Amino acid sequence: MSQRPGGSYRTLFTAQGTVAFCAAGFVARLPIAMIGIGIVTMFSQLRGDYALGGALSAVFALSYAVLTPLVSRAVDRLGQYRVLPAAAAISAAATLTMLLGVRFEWPVPLLFLCAIPAGLMPTIGAMVRSRWTQLYAGTPQLRTAFALEAVIDELCFIVGPVLSVGLSIALFPEAGPLLGAVLLLVGTLVLAGLRGTEPPVRSRTPEMPSVNLLRLPVLVALIVVMFAMGVIFGVIDVVGVAFTAEHGVPGAATVVVALFAFASAISGIVFGARVTTSSLTRQLLIATALVALLLWPLLLAGSVPMLAALYLLAGSAISPTMIVATSLTQQIVPSGRLTEAITWTVAGLGVGVAAGSALVGQVIDRIDAGAGYGVGVAAGLIAVTCAAGIHLRARLQ
Repeated sequence: MSQRPGGSYRTLFTAQGTVAFCAAGFVARLPIAMIGIGIVTMFSQLRGDYALGGALSAVFALSYAVLTPLVSRAVDRLGQYRVLPAAAAISAAATLTMLLGVRFEWPVPLLFLCAIPAGLMPTIGAMVRSRWTQLYAGTPQLRTAFALEAVIDELCFIVGPVLSVGLSIALFPEAGPLLGAVLLLVGTLVLAGLRGTEPPVRSRTPEMPSVNLLRLPVLVALIVVMFAMGVIFGVIDVVGVAFTAEHGVPGAATVVVALFAFASAISGIVFGARVTTSSLTRQLLIATALVALLLWPLLLAGSVPMLAALYLLAGSAISPTMIVATSLTQQIVPSGRLTEAITWTVAGLGVGVAAGSALVGQVIDRIDAGAGYGVGVAAGLIAVTCAAGIHLRARLQ
């Protein structure tokens, strides 16, 4: 797989308006990493109840996975300016209502009812990626832009939970999710107001009036790949906490998980600045194969320092996989449906995180922390199998 230097990160921001929509996107994207963990922290602070907080957070996550593709479909039809403010306002209002309900001890079913519309939160990463696509489609800069977005995603999932948990503990229990709702509303309104870089609404052609994206086999396979990656994320987080606790150093969990994210971010930066002559399907196959291969040694970790080194190694294959999956999604779907298509892959990722966290928790309870990495290995094998199918399909066409 030959490579040569690709787009420079500096050149991405030569186009007018790019700094503004990238910054607004970062602010509006933080809440997805803040609200779920903030709900759990809030209940632990107010009532010492992790189970109810976890259940409410799970309903929010599942609602997000179901509703956010509908938001993105409306964006593709009507435009970001007309859809995003309304969706963000509903989500923020539902979140704030839920926080009031917790504070004034409303009946639990009402809290769950609030968590459902809170999931109407727009997938901001898809909105920003569609703006980059509008600017740089067909150029090496687009892959560099997708790499930057992958790194920003990593940064959000590092900064967001720390900010949310820290505020809820230092100020008052609702502080974390409250700030998340405010950032969602402010960031989304600013992003929607940047009309100069908003992708135009494209009318559907007679040949493809209303394609059901979930009938595109390659996209479905990519959603499964992203679901598998989400399972891996859930495993890495949960087992990291459990493993360090079993070895008597629970405080090391933050460092260990941060090393995984750090390695992923660095590999994404390097990968995004290169251009390869290989097809995207071959790149995806290689990237997922590396993910699966680098997860196996985690089963052999015998100490926290060894685990930290293995996390650093395993994380290096994550961002390249995400970048290639997004690039391939952009390549296979109609241009007027890109936002919805990317949102489906992101929804797959989110459901995977929830499923992975739940499943690996059962494994840890029944066996031990180290055995939990078997769930991640299985998810890696699912990802590489789907990638192999995508590549084989492309070769036969």
